[in-house]
Amino acid sequence: MKKYNRIVLLAGLLSLVVLLSACGTSDVTQSSNGFWDRYVVFYFGEAIKGLSFGNVGIGIILFTIIIRIILMPLMHFQTKSMRKTQDLQPQLKALQKRYASKDRETQEKLQAETKKLYAANNVNPYAGCLPLLVQMPVMMALYQAILRVPELRQGHFLWLNLSQADPYFILPILAALFTFASTYLSSMSQLESNPSTKIMNFAMPVMIFVMALNLASGLSLYWVISNAFQVVQTLLINNPFKIRQERRAEQQRLREKERALERAKHPNKKRKK
Repeated sequence: MKKYNRIVLLAGLLSLVVLLSACGTSDVTQSSNGFWDRYVVFYFGEAIKGLSFGNVGIGIILFTIIIRIILMPLMHFQTKSMRKTQDLQPQLKALQKRYASKDRETQEKLQAETKKLYAANNVNPYAGCLPLLVQMPVMMALYQAILRVPELRQGHFLWLNLSQADPYFILPILAALFTFASTYLSSMSQLESNPSTKIMNFAMPVMIFVMALNLASGLSLYWVISNAFQVVQTLLINNPFKIRQERRAEQQRLREKERALERAKHPNKKRKK
C-alpha cells in the first residue's frame, strides 16, 4: 500500500469498531430480531458463556484463543506474503530509480511495472490488512455481547467489571505493550525499515491504549490475550531473530561465492592480507 495508507485504514477501522459497537442498547436474547443481534451477537454470547466455567473472564480468554487458532492459517498467509514483499524490495527500489520522474506518464509506468513484479512473484501487497479486516466484526460482536447479553454484562474477572473500563489502567497498558511487541517483532523481519513502519510500531499501541481506557474491559482483555498470542505465534512461526540469522548466513554464502568466482578468474592474483 502507499505510504501511511495502512495507518489510515487501521485508524478508520478501529473508529468503526467504536461507532458500530455503540449501536444497539437493548438486551440480546434468543428472541432478538435482526441478523446481527440474533445470529452474531447472541451466539457470541452463548459461546463465551459455554467456555466460562463459572467465570466470564475465563470465557473471554478461551474464546479469544480459539479465534486466534482459527485465524492462524490466515495469519500464516499474511506472514508469507509480507516476507515475499520484503524480498522484492531491491527490485522495487530498482523500478523506482528507473521511473524516478514524477510526471503522470512515468508514474503510471511505475505502477504497471510494480503490478507485474507482484503478479510474477505471486505477491498481494494488500494481504497484510486481511487479518485486521477479519477481526473487526469479531471485536464489534464481542463488545456488544459484553454490553448487551445480561449474563456477560454482569460478569467480573479479578478486579474487573467486564462491562466497564479498567479502573487501574492495567489492561490498557498491557494491551499497548503486547501490541507494540507484536508490531515490532513483525517489523524486525523486514529487510529495512521505513517511516511508515516506524509510525505503525508506535501508532497502533497508542490507539489501542486510548481506546482501552474508555471501552469495556472485556474488550481490553480480548486485545491483551490476542496480541500476546500473536507475539508467541510470531516467535514460533516467523521468528525475526532466526530470519535475520538466515539472511546473514545467505549474505555470507553469496560473498564467499563471489570471492571464489573472483579467484577462479584471477588464479595468479595474490590475496590481500
